[in-house]
Amino acid sequence: MRAALRALLALWLLVAGATLARAETIVFTDVNVVPMDRERVIPRTTVIVADGVIASIGAKAKLPAGTQVVDGKGAWLVPGLADMHNHVTTRDDLTLLLANGVTTMLNMGEATNAFNGRTRIAVNKGEVPGPQIFTAFVVDGDPQYGHFVVRTADEGRAIVRLAKANGYSFMKVYTNLSAEAFAGLADEAKLQGIGVVGHNAKAVGLARQLAAGQAMVAHVEEFFYGFFPEPPADDPNAPPDDARIADAIALVKAHGAFVTSDLFNYRTIAAQFGKPEVVKAYLAAPEARYLSPGDRIGWARSGYQKKAVDLSRRVAFEARFVKAMADAGVPLITGGDAPSIPGQVPGFALHEEIDAMLAAGLTPWQALSAATRTPGEFIAKTVPGAVKFGVVAPGYRADLLLVADNPLEKPATLRTPLGVMTGERWYDAAALKAMLADVAARRVVP
Repeated sequence: MRAALRALLALWLLVAGATLARAETIVFTDVNVVPMDRERVIPRTTVIVADGVIASIGAKAKLPAGTQVVDGKGAWLVPGLADMHNHVTTRDDLTLLLANGVTTMLNMGEATNAFNGRTRIAVNKGEVPGPQIFTAFVVDGDPQYGHFVVRTADEGRAIVRLAKANGYSFMKVYTNLSAEAFAGLADEAKLQGIGVVGHNAKAVGLARQLAAGQAMVAHVEEFFYGFFPEPPADDPNAPPDDARIADAIALVKAHGAFVTSDLFNYRTIAAQFGKPEVVKAYLAAPEARYLSPGDRIGWARSGYQKKAVDLSRRVAFEARFVKAMADAGVPLITGGDAPSIPGQVPGFALHEEIDAMLAAGLTPWQALSAATRTPGEFIAKTVPGAVKFGVVAPGYRADLLLVADNPLEKPATLRTPLGVMTGERWYDAAALKAMLADVAARRVVP
């Protein structure tokens, strides 16, 4: 079956006029490496990949005849990007991620059984194109959001064991989970070696959640609901006092937790409240041609546009908050909510997040770290036995992005990759272009 899939992929790319290389050894020559272990560049060197893992940088070796060689011609080799909060469940959306340089993703809830089982396993084995996939099983204490419901400590413990047995790497806690259920879930998660991530649970609060071992806060805005003081009744969307930012940073750092920067996500939501014309503009954007019919319908019917809410002050606060966290060394990771939130197309949305971080004042190093190195650190800390990624260094998974310019000087270069490697597969620019065209052709809007 695996050989047949490879043959079909190679044939498809050949017909599309592109090239696909899959070999035991691939060599990148004449590349400037941005390793992301620290802020530096290794100029004009050679990187050797063996069996999907980086074997060496700068070493000279006698290579077997027929070894695949990628001539970088002075281009820049960086770690592949990581989207650590999406709801991607289709192979077309996996293609969109990959074509945008995303080589790792975390589905943050409601993945279908087929995606979490067959698709995730096939992609992670290299049988199907896509970024390496991690999944989170989402639980709540109330069915109003459509999530799996648990209400007691015993049910919380049981659901952790069930999720682990089905290959999930994380438990995602949601808004209405009870304190009792959270306690049981968090305790069992420690025993089972499965990470806890997610929202503020109103009955618990972020301070207690992080103290109990929650490893990641899934949205920056969760601090509005679970840490900062409630706004006055006559101004419910007032932003917190900037003086409280230091307290939030201290809390996160005390527990070694990670925070998902979703500036673009929150800004996109805020822009469409009570404004159907904004959603129409999202649907008319060039990247929207890659949306599935179901997502187009979902965007058009989104409830955000039905009620006017002014979140502009909170959007501005979030930018200051994320900048302060980055400067204080809080481990930020990139994510959003694509494709479930109108305005967020898988893959393209991650580049918008990087741009939003830069607009908030983060340096290119800080923004690129949140999209590469820090997600690798997060997975290494929370998923036992996971292959290291996020840095270009020997022993790390060969998730690589080849771009024309130095992304530490011109981050926009990340949007137009010259090639992407994930594990053992290398896709050149022609292959990536053909993949996008294929998705667009299947998603033509009459």
